[in-house]
Amino acid sequence: MFKRQLGKKILKVTIFFAMLTTFSGACKATGKDDTRTNETGKVKNIIFLIGDGMGVSYSTGFRYFKDNPKTREMDATLFDQYLVGQQSTYPNDSRYNVTDSAASATAMATGVKTYNAAIAVGNDQKELKTVLEAAKEVGKATGLVVTAPIPHATPAAFGAHDPNRNNMKGIADDYFDEKINGKHKIDVLLGGGSELLIRKDRNLVEEFKRDGYSYVTTVEEMKKDTSRQVVGLFAKAGMPKMLDRPDSVPSLADMTVSAIERLNKQKDGFFLMVEGSQIDKAGHDNDIVAAMSEMEDFERAFKVALDFAKRDGETLVIATADHSTGGFTIGSNGQYNWFSSVVKEIKRTPDFMAEQIAKGADVRATLAKYINLPLTEQEIQTVQAAARTGKQKNIDNSIEQIINTRSLTGWTTRGHTGEDVNVYAYGPESQRLAGKIDNTDQAKIIFELFKR
Repeated sequence: MFKRQLGKKILKVTIFFAMLTTFSGACKATGKDDTRTNETGKVKNIIFLIGDGMGVSYSTGFRYFKDNPKTREMDATLFDQYLVGQQSTYPNDSRYNVTDSAASATAMATGVKTYNAAIAVGNDQKELKTVLEAAKEVGKATGLVVTAPIPHATPAAFGAHDPNRNNMKGIADDYFDEKINGKHKIDVLLGGGSELLIRKDRNLVEEFKRDGYSYVTTVEEMKKDTSRQVVGLFAKAGMPKMLDRPDSVPSLADMTVSAIERLNKQKDGFFLMVEGSQIDKAGHDNDIVAAMSEMEDFERAFKVALDFAKRDGETLVIATADHSTGGFTIGSNGQYNWFSSVVKEIKRTPDFMAEQIAKGADVRATLAKYINLPLTEQEIQTVQAAARTGKQKNIDNSIEQIINTRSLTGWTTRGHTGEDVNVYAYGPESQRLAGKIDNTDQAKIIFELFKR
C-alpha cells in the first residue's frame, strides 16, 4: 500500500517537472523572451504605445500574416513575446458601453473614466491631470508621436483638455497655450495635421519656432535636426498608410527613434506616447490590407522602444490598444480558414487604388498593377461598375470586398467593438500590468511611478 502511494507521488512529481520542462521549451519555441531582468527596478523613462483599434483579432491575424508558410509551427510576433494580460475598455457613459478613442485615451492618460468624445475632462467637463503633465511636473521631457493628425483624440487626451474631441483646432491651441511651471509641456510633437496648426487665424508652428522649437516636414529634415524640442508635421491631415507612404514621409518607427533620441537628452528621464493611429482607420473601412500594413508599422515602432529599453535598463515599455474596431473576424462564410496569403499579394491599399481610379486611371490596369492575383472578369466588372458611379468610396468598397471574400475576412461593423484588449510590457515594474486590469489602471500605475 505504502509503495503504491509513494509510486503515485513520484509519478505526479515526474509529470509536474515534465510539464514544466515542456512549458519552458514551448516558450522558447514561440520566441518567448526569457531575458526579462530588472522587473522591479527604477523607472526613469516610460514609452507608452497605443495601437488604435488593435483588438485581439488584429494581434492574432497579424501572427498568421507574419507566419512562415513553409513551416508547420506558427511563428510568434514580437507582440507575443511580451504579452502580460488584458484590459477592459468600457467608458463611463450611460449612453454607451463601447468606448471611443477619446474616452479610452482619457482613461489611460488620467485614470478616470469619462464620456465618449471627452478629452482629459471628467463627466462634469472639469480638467483632469494627465500622466504627460505629471511627467513634466517632475522634470521629465515629454513627447507625442502619431500617424493621425497630432490633435486627434488619442494624443489630445494626453496633451490637452477639451469637452469635445472634434474641436481639434482648440486642442492644437492647448498644445501651445497650456504650460507646466511656465514651460511648454510637450517637447516633441510628430505626426500629421499641418492644416490644424497652420491656419489663417493662428500659425502655431511659427509660435513654437519663436519659442525655440525646430520645425520639420520630411524624414530627411527630421533625421538631420538635433533640437530637443521639435514640431514635425508630415501631412495636412492623417499621414499616408505604410503601404502607400512615399520616401519623404517617416514611418512610425522613424518618428519613434527621433523622439527617443531627443527626449533621452533630459537627465531626469522622459514620457513618450506613440500611437499606431491608422489601424483603427483600416478597421472602420473594413480594409484588411491596410490593417495588416499598419500592424506591421506599429510592431516596428514597438521594436524601437524595446531595443532602447533593453540598452537603457530604466525604461518601462507598455503597448496596448484603446479598443477594437470593425468586428474583424479571422474566417467568414462558415469556412474554417483564413488566407493571409491573399493579403500579402496586395501592393497598395484599396484606398490608394480607388483614388487613382477616381482620378481617371484605367480600372483593369490599376488592379493588375497593384494586385498580384489573377482576378476574375466578374471581379473586374464589379470595380468598373463602382467606378461609373464616380464615387471613390464605392470603388474602395468594391476592391475591399474582393479581398475580404478571397481571404475569408469577416467584419461585423464599421464602428468600434467593446471586447477586452491585450496588454504588452517590458522593463522595470512591468509585472504590475500583468493579468486582468482596467484601462484606468495604466494611468494610476504611471502616476505612482512618477511620485517615486
